[in-house]
Amino acid sequence: MIEKEDLISCDLKKEGTETEINLRPKLLKQFIGQRSVKDNLNIYIKAALQRDEPIDHILLYGPPGLGKTTLANIIAREMGVNIKMTSGPVIERAGDLAAILTNLKEKDVLFIDEIHRLNRSVEEILYPALEDFALDILIGKGPSARSIRIDLPKFTLIGATTRTGLITSPLRSRFGVISRMGYYHENELKEIINRTAIILNIEIEDKACLEIARRSRGTPRIANRLLKRIRDFAQIEGEGIISENIANFALKNMGIDNNGLCEIDKKLLLIIINRFKGGPVGLGTLAASINEDKDTICDVHEPYLLQKGFLSRTPQGRRTTEMAYKYFQENYSNLLEGDSSSLF
Repeated sequence: MIEKEDLISCDLKKEGTETEINLRPKLLKQFIGQRSVKDNLNIYIKAALQRDEPIDHILLYGPPGLGKTTLANIIAREMGVNIKMTSGPVIERAGDLAAILTNLKEKDVLFIDEIHRLNRSVEEILYPALEDFALDILIGKGPSARSIRIDLPKFTLIGATTRTGLITSPLRSRFGVISRMGYYHENELKEIINRTAIILNIEIEDKACLEIARRSRGTPRIANRLLKRIRDFAQIEGEGIISENIANFALKNMGIDNNGLCEIDKKLLLIIINRFKGGPVGLGTLAASINEDKDTICDVHEPYLLQKGFLSRTPQGRRTTEMAYKYFQENYSNLLEGDSSSLF
């Protein structure tokens, strides 16, 4: 049984990873959405190729599931170079970073996901590598210790983060290109869903496609995940074709409402309204109250609730807005009749 909150999570699970990768566009012209970011990258890539240089270091930031990893792969492909992929938590020691950097070739791309989680000692080693393409290593201990410098090939670092505020200023200043990726519009998500349906050989009606796009929280990864789950409903409850009725039936059973809110979103808002009188309430207290991890609230639930206007963030803590009160006044009778017990 699929957990309802998993459907709006943007973590790339091991299960289904191969399918996710097959759905990724390979070239910039195939990438849907993020027009400003894409157009600028296209210019930077062409200019770097004309000068026969590696493209400058790039930082991509924004909520999870918007295509940061996909863009990193596209940049490497457009530059005609190899890409080495890793993540901040994986690089625990300076020696781990040294091993990765010394195995890069000229103009290669190093992609570090969750770069804000890099160990500070590792980050210090990265500074000269980014600026001077050199690695300073200390050999030995005490009076006999000596420093040696290893020259590195000219490479491009592409960092991805959902928490740009946690990146230190010295590291952030070493990126030549800093691009913010925002949520997608419904028409862009509709185009992505249609493309995925063609790749996966799924028959889908236009109205059903629009309904899925409307409830996908502005995130392509969630749109693709919902499409694959609704396909299961169409296969068992329908005739294999995703119609508007099948889409609505499936989304209702999965706990996704007309605004794209899941039960955890509703639980979070109702806790603030009922237990804390609308707020403000601190993140730690809120996480403990709904038994959720703080990072999950910050990365998955809060950005969308802020964007939709249901939540506001103040120096004192989180507050629900008038829109949240109106939302639950309009739907409160349904909550009492349905799953309200699971919200507390």
